Amino acid sequence: MVRGAARQRLPRTGPASRTPGLAEKPSRKRKSRTEFALKEIMSSGGAEDDIPQAERKTVTDFCYLLDKSKQLFNGLRDLPQYGQKQWQSYFGRTFDVYTKLWKFQQQHRQVLDNRYGLKRWQIGEIASKIGQLYYHYYLRTSETSYLNEAFSFYSAIRQRSYYSQVNKEDRPELVVKKLRYYARFIVVCLLLNKMDVVKDLVKELSDEIEDYTHRFNTEDQVEWNLVLQEVAAFIEADPVMVLNDDNTIVITSNRLSETGAPLLEQGMIVGQLALADALIIGNCNNQVKFSELTIDMFRMLQALEREPMNLASQMNKPGMQESTEKPARRENPHKYLLYKPTFSQLYTFLAASFKELPANSVLLIYLSATGVFPSGRSDSEGPYDFGGVLTNSNRDIINGDAIHKRNQSYKEMHCLHPGDLYPFTRKPLFIIVDSSNSVAYKNFTNLFGQPLVCLLSPTAYPKALQDQSQRGSLFTLFLNNPLMAFLFVSGLSSMRRGLWEKCQDYLRKINRDIAQLLTHSRSIDQAFLQFFGDEFLRLLLTRFIFCSATMRMHKIFRETRNYPESYPQLPRDETVENPHLQKHILELASILDVRNVFLENTLDDY
Repeated sequence: MVRGAARQRLPRTGPASRTPGLAEKPSRKRKSRTEFALKEIMSSGGAEDDIPQAERKTVTDFCYLLDKSKQLFNGLRDLPQYGQKQWQSYFGRTFDVYTKLWKFQQQHRQVLDNRYGLKRWQIGEIASKIGQLYYHYYLRTSETSYLNEAFSFYSAIRQRSYYSQVNKEDRPELVVKKLRYYARFIVVCLLLNKMDVVKDLVKELSDEIEDYTHRFNTEDQVEWNLVLQEVAAFIEADPVMVLNDDNTIVITSNRLSETGAPLLEQGMIVGQLALADALIIGNCNNQVKFSELTIDMFRMLQALEREPMNLASQMNKPGMQESTEKPARRENPHKYLLYKPTFSQLYTFLAASFKELPANSVLLIYLSATGVFPSGRSDSEGPYDFGGVLTNSNRDIINGDAIHKRNQSYKEMHCLHPGDLYPFTRKPLFIIVDSSNSVAYKNFTNLFGQPLVCLLSPTAYPKALQDQSQRGSLFTLFLNNPLMAFLFVSGLSSMRRGLWEKCQDYLRKINRDIAQLLTHSRSIDQAFLQFFGDEFLRLLLTRFIFCSATMRMHKIFRETRNYPESYPQLPRDETVENPHLQKHILELASILDVRNVFLENTLDDY
């Protein structure tokens, strides 16, 4: 993942071919170059004429496959970062060649060891490249099962110690390959919530960095130490620990499970729109991040995915699927991940996603970004008069969380204003804004009559919670893991597994009741119901209402700016201030023995 870059899109089908076999016949130019390399390699193993023809051909084929795989892999970076059809075949060919290369080195290992001088770190490099291919395929398709494929290859590298001999060679560039492998493996494990493995990898990476900097006088020591600091902060970002009886930490998953979203009642009339595409944008200052992924982006990413299927469990070799059957189709929305994008980058990806949005589908835009405020009063109240959220520029941030333009006669250029999104409301649009100026987006006008909903974070939190902003926004935490957020605002930092599971069961009941409140409401805007047919959006809406109701009942959330808002506005008496929902929240607080932090008679306080 690169700054300002995003997930490229691929069709939902898997890699083109996983059948082992030899590559096509090399061209004369390629063959002459390969033969030159062969002479260099084989001359060290004895007289060239003494080498059997079959072994010579084995080395020739291997060299060709290796060369071809590197060319195709390097060509991936030149493919467009957005769009779908342009590079499907290219990506498939890359998978095909790497699969053949992997199978080939397995089948001819002894000859390659003797005649080519194949080293274990070279095998590790091939496996690492295949792991990277699967990881990027996950990014481009949002198919979480491919994370398991990447994990399988990366695990094989570690278990078989492919890189173990690298430290004995006086070549710093080989050690850097090993360090980068660790960093990539950690990213995959984070996305799979394999925190125990992450902690082991971080310790091993720390030892490798210490050895690397001790042996070589390099200039990148500070950068690698920063990588360690970032991942350490990332895995400690959750404010609440769930503990087993032996005090080991329980790893919880926040992806959509079969029982995650509340089911629709029979006969319930909701829209048939489906979430197809999502832009996840992160541009917050000083927020915990790792590999160009902020903690807020990471949490929203998981809120828009289903639990991964374990394809690797049926494979004979790590990462290699022997069956020709395609995995079951997964209905995860495509996602673009944009870390600190410029306005032009953001608009380019937004336009591409808008263009390819299928019929009866929804585009979701998630903005986690620093607020940009207007510095002077305006005579008008148009879509460019309330500020917005920050897009990337080279200018320094003033006062931490706010940008002020120097010339008051012009609007801020490096800002995504609400008016910038107006052209895209020609199709169903679902917007989530987590920012200190989120309220700028409640001044929307629905020009084209398409379904449009904006969920807006509080613009400020009580002082007791403000210091936690570096570890991620409370609003996004509610949308990702509402129980953890509820525990956090209740002052709890740990919980036993049994009580956690009991509270999760009760929270599912609350979500079911919130869904009924929404669908039975007589005054709710129809836009909410049009999005309610999609599982992901239904879960986000119920969690939003739970978040808003919790904050309105909490004793320290007393200012209007402490509460989430929405466009269109929800009928408060039927949703976020509904007595039935308030009773549920007090009951949940009673289960946790924290009822004292909530107001008992909230309706009397408004």
